[in-house]
This record gives sequence, structure tokens and C-alpha cells, in this order.
Amino acid sequence: MTMKWMTTTAMAAVGVLALAGTASAAGELNIYNWGDYTSPELIKKFEKEFDVKVTITDYDSNDTALAKVRAGGHGFDIVVPSANYLQIWVKEGLLLESRPDQLENFKNVDERWVDVPWDPGRHYSVPWLWGLTGIGVNTSVYKGDINTSAIFLDPPEELVGKINVAPEMNDVLFATIKYFGGDWCTMDKDILRKVRDQLVQAKTKWLAMDYSVTEKFPAGDYSAVYYWNGAIMRSRLKNADIKFGHPKEGFPIFMDSVAILKDAKNTDNAKLFMNFIMDPENAAMISAFAKYSNGIKGSEKFLPPEMQSAPELVIPEEFAKAGEFLLSCEPETQQLYTKIWTELQK
Repeated sequence: MTMKWMTTTAMAAVGVLALAGTASAAGELNIYNWGDYTSPELIKKFEKEFDVKVTITDYDSNDTALAKVRAGGHGFDIVVPSANYLQIWVKEGLLLESRPDQLENFKNVDERWVDVPWDPGRHYSVPWLWGLTGIGVNTSVYKGDINTSAIFLDPPEELVGKINVAPEMNDVLFATIKYFGGDWCTMDKDILRKVRDQLVQAKTKWLAMDYSVTEKFPAGDYSAVYYWNGAIMRSRLKNADIKFGHPKEGFPIFMDSVAILKDAKNTDNAKLFMNFIMDPENAAMISAFAKYSNGIKGSEKFLPPEMQSAPELVIPEEFAKAGEFLLSCEPETQQLYTKIWTELQK
């Protein structure tokens, strides 16, 4: 530990304490986050501790959030982009270089989540939650292998017309490219032709592409989903027949991170919130609500028992190499992928 590091940390601690002292009843914080992703208990605790009124506005996709903020006049202070989008926000000058790495609680961030490719050294963002996109199946309907993307790309007869697929372009294309043995961000025309044809054909066997998984899946409206692991865990806790599968061909890993918008009106309160969610007990509240892992050391002891060894949150060793981080591709590659996605939406 160097003297410089200790000095920086001490100064950051003083700064956070000063901010805490200046928070008033008139203080506000406007958070723009994914729907059904923010713990109400966490927000109540923050409001009580700092006397700040928090308003949450939901979005349903990275593209929705980006478009809204690009348009201006949004009034938000905080946004929670995924790893494959955060660099877009930075390059377009939409985020404040808030230097969360200098905040008091940054010491709690797990080392693996500090020097990340989408925000090296964490000058713009701090971890919110991370997880993966995988397969959920109601095993009372289908009893075969669920550790494959074939569940939604080439569905068994029992599941035809009963499948929901996450309406997120990159997650869907990632799994489909891997299904055909390609690498993410490939521009191989033969592979992309197969990806397009398979998706267009498979879609005729799906029931929906929507976000209503935690209600409709356990209720039996869907018998299989390609979706995010936390939502599948929440579904399983309501219906024990639901099981989680890791696509052996390849699956995307994601992390969503909290960042402050460059035109935020409440930057001091936003920094308070950043520091607040890097406290292990508070990070555990976020995980306990949404059922995803967080990036904060020491939060494990505060998690509910059902999360300690949940199959949705622990990647088995046999599938460890199949998971890869979903990062952004070059613009020309992304344009190709968007064409495929647009065709799928017809």
C-alpha cells in the first residue's frame, strides 16, 4: 500500500463525509435504470440516511436509454448501461468522468471488476449487477437437455409456440453466432447468413419476445425462455419445475454499471449513491432483490440463503469456458448485426 493511495483514499473519505453533511430535505436524485431492477429497500435506506428524495424511471433496453438521453431534456442524474454500451456513452460525451475510483468505498470493489475493458480503472462507473443470458425450461413440459441454445434456435416439439426470447439484439445474436461456431463480432458472411436464416425460421416457433418473464414464466404462460439468469431464478423461486441451463455452444456474460450523466443536476447526491452501493451490505440488498451477482467484496455474507449456491448464479466448471463477456463490436460490424435484427423484427 503506497502513501499516495492512502492519501487519495483519505481525501475521498473526507469528500464523501462532506457531501453527506450537506445533503438536505430538498435534495433529489433521479435514477434511470432497467425496469424491476432496483431494490425498494435500498432506496428507502439511502433516502433516510442522506435525506435525499429518489425518483426511479425505468427503461427496457440499452437502446431505449441511450436514445432518451441523446435527445436531451431528460432530467436524470444516474444511468445504468451494460458493458457493451458504456463506451458508447463515454465516446459521445454523455457521462461525467466522476472518478468513483477515488471514493471511500471503492476499496470494496472486487479486483476483477476494477480494470475492465469498458471502463479501465473505473473513472466513470461502478458495478451494479452482473450475470449471464441462459436458458430457462419448465421441466414438467420438457425433460431433455436444456444446456443448449437449440432450446430456442431449433426447439423440440414440446416447446414449440411456448418460448419467450429476450428482445435484446446483442444477447440473441451472440448465442446464435456461437451456435454456428463463430466468434462474437465476426463478419464472416457464411456464418451471418446461417444466423439470419436460423433466427427467422426459429421465430415462427416462439410465442413472444418480451420482458414479462418473472410473471408469465412461473405462471405457465411460457415453457421455455432465453433470458437473464436473475429473472430465471426469480421464476424458479415461484415454480420449482423451472430449471436453468447454460448453453454449451456459448453464452454472453454482462455487467451493468452505475454512471453519472454529464448534464446531471444532482452530481453530489449521485456520487453519494455511487459510494453507498459499494458498501457490501447495500450491494447485497441490490442482489437480493434482483437475484443477480454484484461486484462488491464482502457482500456474500449479507445475501439470503437461497442465493449462496443458486444454480443460476454459479457457472459449473464444465460450462466456464462457454461464457464470454459481451463487449461492443466495431460500428461496421454492429451495422451488419442491426440488419439481421431488423429482418427478424418484420
